[in-house]
Amino acid sequence: MRLKNSYFYTLKENAKDEDSVSSNLLVRAGYIKKSSAGVYMMLPLGWKVMKHIEEILREEMDRTDCQELLMPALIPEDIYVASGRRAGFGDSMFSLKDRKKQSYVLGPTHEELFAQAAKMKIKSYKDMPFSLYQLETKFRDEPRPRFGLIRTREFIMKDAYTFDVDEKSCDASYLKQYNAYKNIMERLHLNYRIVKADTGIMGGLLSEEFQAISPRGEDTIVLCSNNDLSSNIEVCPCVPEKPDHREEEKELTLVHTPNSGTIEEVTDFLHEPAKKFVKTLIYNIDGRPVAVMVRGDREVNETKLQKFYGAQSVELADAATVEEVTGAKVGFAGPIGIKCEVIADEEVLYMQNFVVGANKTDYHYQNVNLKDFKLDGHGDLRNIMEGDTCPKCGGKISFAHGIEVGNTFKLGTKYSKAMNLQYLDQNNQLQDVWMGSYGVGVARAMAAIVEQYNDENGIAWPADMAPYQAAIVLIAPKDETQSALAETMYQALQKNGIDTILDDRDARPGFKFKDMDLIGIPYRITVGKKAADDLVEFKVRGSDTSEDLTVEQAAAKVRELLDASIVHVDHQGEPHD
Repeated sequence: MRLKNSYFYTLKENAKDEDSVSSNLLVRAGYIKKSSAGVYMMLPLGWKVMKHIEEILREEMDRTDCQELLMPALIPEDIYVASGRRAGFGDSMFSLKDRKKQSYVLGPTHEELFAQAAKMKIKSYKDMPFSLYQLETKFRDEPRPRFGLIRTREFIMKDAYTFDVDEKSCDASYLKQYNAYKNIMERLHLNYRIVKADTGIMGGLLSEEFQAISPRGEDTIVLCSNNDLSSNIEVCPCVPEKPDHREEEKELTLVHTPNSGTIEEVTDFLHEPAKKFVKTLIYNIDGRPVAVMVRGDREVNETKLQKFYGAQSVELADAATVEEVTGAKVGFAGPIGIKCEVIADEEVLYMQNFVVGANKTDYHYQNVNLKDFKLDGHGDLRNIMEGDTCPKCGGKISFAHGIEVGNTFKLGTKYSKAMNLQYLDQNNQLQDVWMGSYGVGVARAMAAIVEQYNDENGIAWPADMAPYQAAIVLIAPKDETQSALAETMYQALQKNGIDTILDDRDARPGFKFKDMDLIGIPYRITVGKKAADDLVEFKVRGSDTSEDLTVEQAAAKVRELLDASIVHVDHQGEPHD
């Protein structure tokens, strides 16, 4: 690409309305441009990187014998009603009506349509296994789009689906896709972890996330000091902390705690540690109030709470509901005499002589024990915390943050039952098809790479992921000798299969150098005064040194370095460099 007559621009200042490293750099470097909240233009540089990622996705899918197709984005709403997912998506699904007043949605995901397509082929057990995939735009009306390409309303996803006769066959197909995803992450040069996750709106038997480690990641990843656990915090089980010895139960006491409606305020007032308190939070669960008890220094895990009840919706109750069931202002809820169902996190069952709200404004109870109130249920209802005991091996828990780049689901028969996808087995009996679903966010993958590969000068792409691997910076475009050598260098790189920028703009050298660093070009070749000696200056991005080379030497050097940077994977086993 010759820059002088190309669509190319950069911004020297940080983007004002971008809240992540990747979105700021991608906007400044001219890769993307925000169109509206959560919606971005993919400009030429950005689209080129997207195509690199898509090429890797296609290669790895094709190696699993997965066939590519394309589904529509405009889908009759009735399809999601039939599968039972329309209510679950709620306002996150874009909906519209056509001129005949028929209801449609913009597809947030495509399990239902793939099940319909599979039904056209599947009649007998002999028709499976097989798998299909697509690269298609998805639409989700996110309430708070954020972090640039990490949480958007419109995005391209690679989604794949497997179809099998039973769980054993489904497991084999799942493993094949799982290994392909590991290859994809390696080829994208991502530092990642595979974590157990909540199946969420997708449902099914198992969900695993491929999380790119990043401080900007919106997901909290739970890790173990012995490397025995890797989980999303939403589903990580907790080990209750038990006291070393049982206390003698003390007399229940009502105490005046004026203006102490938070844990921090009441701990300060009573001079007791947060571990001696139990918070009682009022939730609205499918339209009814429920009081949830957790230790004072813990947080309720709403995903676990939703699964505990098998609920459609879980949200904190409003102030009016809290006052109705407690008879007090917000901040003084407790289990004694409350007018709703009460459940507790498992850890509460091991506590003695603890403090709770008294359901009376400005009052708490001290020395509360389980005998003092009625408990309607209990379970693992809290978030695990750093320093907690690993539920698998007893090691210590630590946290990392991650960007969910990929996700794999063992769906089981959830969608085949909903969509009547069946086959005749060897005994001529109808059985439900087993399905798996697998997704990678293409733009999110690009953002994750930039989050991990950047420095004070801009993006620092892994060489084979950059939109262009080499940049020729022509110092004096009007100098015939320099221009001729730059053209020779350009042709030599092109001949060697190197995507190259020829910066032939009439601009200061320092301006050009900064632009090439900002957009992340791995190898820079400067054509200047030494052109008279048929020499160019070669420099690797981020290096403090350069060397003078001939055109042939520079072209060979770029080719050699680029080949060395590519991650090669063993498709019979684990990825390797």
